[in-house]
Amino acid sequence: MADRHPRARRAVRHRIARTVLLLVAPLAVVPLAAQDRAPVALTLGEAARLAARQGAAAQAAQLRVTQAESRVAQRRADLLPQVNGAVQVADRTFNSATLGIDIPAPPGQPPFFNPDGEVLGPVPTSDVRGTIRQTLLDPAVLARLRAARGQVAASAADVATNELQVAAQAGQAYIQAQRAERILAARGADSVLAAALLTIAQNQLRAGTGVVLDVTRAQSQLSAIRAQLIAARNDRDKSQLALRRALNLPLDQPVITADSLDAAEELAVADVATAVDAAIRTRPEVRALTAQAQAARLAEIAVQAERWPSLGLVADNGFIGGGRTFGNLLNTYAWGVQLSVPVFDGARREARIREQEAVQRELELRRGDAAAQVATELRSALLDADAAREQVAAARERVALAEQEVAQARSRFTAGVTGNLDVTQALLSLSTARTQFVDALAARQQARLAVARAQGTITALR
Repeated sequence: MADRHPRARRAVRHRIARTVLLLVAPLAVVPLAAQDRAPVALTLGEAARLAARQGAAAQAAQLRVTQAESRVAQRRADLLPQVNGAVQVADRTFNSATLGIDIPAPPGQPPFFNPDGEVLGPVPTSDVRGTIRQTLLDPAVLARLRAARGQVAASAADVATNELQVAAQAGQAYIQAQRAERILAARGADSVLAAALLTIAQNQLRAGTGVVLDVTRAQSQLSAIRAQLIAARNDRDKSQLALRRALNLPLDQPVITADSLDAAEELAVADVATAVDAAIRTRPEVRALTAQAQAARLAEIAVQAERWPSLGLVADNGFIGGGRTFGNLLNTYAWGVQLSVPVFDGARREARIREQEAVQRELELRRGDAAAQVATELRSALLDADAAREQVAAARERVALAEQEVAQARSRFTAGVTGNLDVTQALLSLSTARTQFVDALAARQQARLAVARAQGTITALR
């Protein structure tokens, strides 16, 4: 008899392990396409930095900077010499009345040219010529160059805005992946406990101390948890897919969340007002709007500079001769200094100035609204962080009490004092408590991410 109980316990453990293996085995299946790639382990901060570096929106913003820099080069070209060359071989005809040459005819002779004009030629000519134009002084060109440089600064600030947005999206996807992993682990623990309770109910039924209802209830509970386990596995896989998409990685690239959902850096914010002022100064959205307003101001100055005269040099030099073989070529040239004075353009310039003034007022209004939004986001995130810490403590306490309730109900059920209804209800309570604890941990991480997002320091997270 002394040898019988160890064998019975080993048989029970074997049945529990077999049941859990049947439940959990499908979770270990990895898509064949993903097996070809080595897993990438990332922390929350590393995921944010990776997304900011290779996210599509961030790369597109960087290309807009390149476009703005190209426009600077275009505006600079207006200050550099413009050189053109041309070679022409042509036949020309002339109307003698347009030459302006009056050749007197001898008395009694007809005029040399028909007074009503006549066509002369064709005259074959060859012309080889070069032309150079150089701006000596043009305030409008200089102002447009400064405005183009202002657009580069605005585009560069917009890059940081897009990087922050992409990093925040990746951080959210990372936390959701962490949560899905923990929910899956919680459902796995629930299934282990449900399988153990089913085995106890079956043993009691065979020993004559249990009833069929307890076995049926335990089987129903195990089936329900299996359905939850399947749903949790699906959520885990979908969250991984969303994380890869947020990181702009191949969709079959395995990603390991190296951070623990339990671990979270403490948010050190000594003074809220000081933190808000610092966030307004550092948030890229505010800095981008400031740079855009400055660029609009430079654009207005460029339009105003068009009222000023411009001075340029024009030179033309070449060889022209008769025939089509470049014979009898003689050097001809023309050069001069050109002063252009704008007089009236139909009030178009004034309308453009008013447009730029309106753009500046709009950007200043948006900047003030963005600063208020930053202050609201940071204060709200700090409130969420404080509440999340308290929720984690409360949820952890509830899990401990739920585990204690399950242990007590299981002891009573094992001893045959009661049926397994109390155990089933306690298991449901424990499953809910575990889910709420994971949700509280995820909420704490999201609050941490929201504070970093409000401060503009997501990529500085560890």
